[in-house]
Amino acid sequence: MDIKQVQELIKLVSKSSLSELTIEEGDFKITLKQKEDVVPQAYVSAPVMAAPVAVAPAPSAVPAAAPVASTPAASAAEDTSKYITIKSPMIGTFYRKPSPDKPLYVEVGDEIVPGKVVCIIEAMKLFNEIESEVKGRVVKVLVEDQSPVEYDQPLFLVDPS
Repeated sequence: MDIKQVQELIKLVSKSSLSELTIEEGDFKITLKQKEDVVPQAYVSAPVMAAPVAVAPAPSAVPAAAPVASTPAASAAEDTSKYITIKSPMIGTFYRKPSPDKPLYVEVGDEIVPGKVVCIIEAMKLFNEIESEVKGRVVKVLVEDQSPVEYDQPLFLVDPS
């Protein structure tokens, strides 16, 4: 087999859907392998924003854009920068209590410590207890009970002082 025949085989394999071609003639053997385009697959879901999360940035942007005399809305927007946000570590359904007949894990005003369960997120029929990593007082619950949450979505605002 000469070089022109090998070149023709290479063209043939590259144009076809073959991934590998092996030819043997006596003591001569040639194997042509086509490069496989490995495309990494990334699964990205569109973020679903809860109403309180979508509304929260708007009040803080409005006072910054237009200087206004101190109002309750402006002071509330300033106070949120002092809070620590507990975020969802996964995608799933947010639950504030362990079962319908049990009390809420935490309510606004409750003191929490690291390791205290603050909610449950159900993902693929598994109920995952979400524990606080901070110490403080719960100021606001940002997600409604039994609503879907996305990864890294804010769930609670905590005052660390």
